[in-house]
Amino acid sequence: MAEAERRRAVVDLGSNSFRLVVFAAAPGSWWKLTDEIFESVRIGAGVGESGELQPEPMERALHTIELYVHFCRASGLASEQVRAVATSAIRDAANRDEFLARAREAGLEVEVLSREEEARYAYLAAVNSTTLADGAVLDLGGGSLQLVEVRDRHALEVGSWPLGTVRMTERFLPGERASKKHLKALRAHVREELASASWLPGSGPRLAGIGGTVRNLAAAAMRAAGLPRVETQGFRLTRDALAELRAELADRPLDKRGDVPGIKPERGDIILAGAVAVETVLEVGDFDSVEVTEAGLREGIFFADLLAPAQPPLFEDVREASVRNLANQYEVEPRHTRHVAALSLGMWDALAAGAVHAGDPAERELLWAAAMLHDIGVSVDYDDHHHHSRYLILNAGLPGFDPRELALIAQMARYHRKGSPDLGELEPLMRKGDEALLRRCSAVLRLAEQLERSRDQSVRSTRMEIDGDLVRLDLLAEGDVSVARWAAERQRDLFEQAFGRGLELAAA
Repeated sequence: MAEAERRRAVVDLGSNSFRLVVFAAAPGSWWKLTDEIFESVRIGAGVGESGELQPEPMERALHTIELYVHFCRASGLASEQVRAVATSAIRDAANRDEFLARAREAGLEVEVLSREEEARYAYLAAVNSTTLADGAVLDLGGGSLQLVEVRDRHALEVGSWPLGTVRMTERFLPGERASKKHLKALRAHVREELASASWLPGSGPRLAGIGGTVRNLAAAAMRAAGLPRVETQGFRLTRDALAELRAELADRPLDKRGDVPGIKPERGDIILAGAVAVETVLEVGDFDSVEVTEAGLREGIFFADLLAPAQPPLFEDVREASVRNLANQYEVEPRHTRHVAALSLGMWDALAAGAVHAGDPAERELLWAAAMLHDIGVSVDYDDHHHHSRYLILNAGLPGFDPRELALIAQMARYHRKGSPDLGELEPLMRKGDEALLRRCSAVLRLAEQLERSRDQSVRSTRMEIDGDLVRLDLLAEGDVSVARWAAERQRDLFEQAFGRGLELAAA
């Protein structure tokens, strides 16, 4: 019997913002974020210069903590279900004990993470939400910057520096305008600090980044490129795009930086320092881009709990885990879904073996993902469930996949029933050949769906024979397959358009 659903809350008391998140999980099956409260507290304001938490930020912080405590009680979350952690600003403050005592009086027991612990959770968040195996993880917060060297998905070297966006803004960019002199000084300081990370220049080709600043910069770069408004998960923010964005931010006065499309107004005054810090990491490490993940410290803490006792607590295959996680949240006739996926891959493999298409493993994985998720929209309503599936895929996201791949999976699910497959408004995310890829995978997925039209797995599998411009499809079945054959034959035109060959069905 499966373990019952459980809830966990993580309270992240960061230098720039406080965030309470609630996760629900059915261990071994699925997990998801179910609630979130965000407050731009800026508890780190003034810590860099004075060494202490200042009275006004501390009062804002304690007011927010009281709110969080009331929320947890009202939501039925017991104290053992809540883990509150503090990072750079509180960790470094001379009066942190006073703050921690007052937080305890308000009802929240706060754990101060060491630099190494903070970096470890950032690493777990990144490696469990991307396909990063070799390279580095960047975590940029309001108070500090963490870097973790990754080899074979394991953490090696760990570094932490007081280079957070709030600290660097106060020290180098406090004025209304950012002069070239100030920007040069900031860049030189970051570079000097990172010199202690001797491993960084040779850490590998990939850099994964977490944190609100990294996500905001990615969102702004996507908007500047005219890309559809999908989540930033998996987006690669290039050095060139970041340089253009940094230049635009530097040209604006302080109170106008939050007006840049994609930048959140509450981060506008500190975003330029963040852009310079990220850009300098890319230069020092000789990275072409930073791969963005929506996961953060909070997810890292949650993953450590969810995947325990494994050490390190890592998903074996992030992409597969991501697809299965979303599919299991909306479990709709799992036997049907799994069988459609098996039929799809069987036909795809046979067509590849017959040289009907190139047999790209990456394309095969996208087809599998779409097959596993094609019916999740039924959880909304059967009518137009193909549209609902597309919506859920695009908006829930799939960690481990980039925006292009997410869009392709969503479009395949959209066309698993009817319609002429096209990329629509998601076309700007695509590359050459993707329209043909979508037609191929949609044709195979729709054919598999129709072979399983009666939802009884009567068509156990298929056998294909390629004869010139004709594909003969034998249905290996038990019992009557008249419904399956009738439904599948209606997809001949789509199959011919996708593969340039006719389709003939027969019961073996």
